[in-house]
Amino acid sequence: MTLPIGLDTNWLVQWAIVESPAHSVVRTQLQSLIAQGEKLALTPQVASEFVHIVTDTSRFARPLSMEEAWTDIEHWWNAPEVVQCFPTAISVQLGWDWMRQHRLGRKRVLDTQLAATFYSHGIDRILTTNARDFTVFGCFTIL
Repeated sequence: MTLPIGLDTNWLVQWAIVESPAHSVVRTQLQSLIAQGEKLALTPQVASEFVHIVTDTSRFARPLSMEEAWTDIEHWWNAPEVVQCFPTAISVQLGWDWMRQHRLGRKRVLDTQLAATFYSHGIDRILTTNARDFTVFGCFTIL
C-alpha cells in the first residue's frame, strides 16, 4: 500500500483562491492524483492555517468568507481520499530536534512541525508550492 501524500497549507490555498498564481495548475494536479488513486494526508494544523489564510482580506482581493473557508476545509477533512494525520509526542520532539539541528528560525516552526508530523507517519511525499520549506530535511519528495 502506498502511503498518502502530505498536503501543505500553501498548496490548499492555491487550490481555493482563484486569484492565486498556481490555482489552475493545483486543480489539475489534484484531479490527476485522485484519478491515480492517491490518498492525501491532512493535519489539523494545516486545516486551521488554511482557514486563517484564505479569509485574510490583506492577502487577497477576494478572500473566502469564514463560512466558505469552513465548508472547504470540512470537505477536505472528511473526503474519502483524505487521511487525517495527527501530531504525536514523537513528532513534536522531532520537530524541535530538526529546528536545532538545521538552525532554523522562528518563521520555520510551523512548517518544521508539519514535516515532523508527516515524517513520523511514514509520509515522504508532500504537495507544496514552496519546496524550500521541506528540502532542508532531506527526506521528502516534493510534488
